[in-house]
Amino acid sequence: MVTFLQTILIILLVYYGIKILVKWLTPYFLRYLTRKVGKKFEQSFGANPYQNAKKQKVGEVTIDKGPSKNKKSKSTVGEYVDYEEID
Repeated sequence: MVTFLQTILIILLVYYGIKILVKWLTPYFLRYLTRKVGKKFEQSFGANPYQNAKKQKVGEVTIDKGPSKNKKSKSTVGEYVDYEEID
C-alpha cells in the first residue's frame, strides 16, 4: 500500500514539475523559434528587394520595355450567328 501511494505521489510530482517547466520555458522557445524563422525568411527573400536597383545620375532618362504582346489566338471559335427576336 505504501509503495502504491509513493508511486502515485511521484507520478503527480513529475506531471506538475513538467507542467511548470513547460510554462516557464515556452516563451524562450517561441522567441528562439521566431528569430530562426525570421533569419530564414531574410535569407530567402532578402531584407530589401530594391537594394540591388541601379542608381541613375540626375537628369538621366531610361526606358524599360515590357514583354512583347504578339500573342495571337490560333484557335477558331466558330461562326458568328446573328439572332433576331420574334414576338
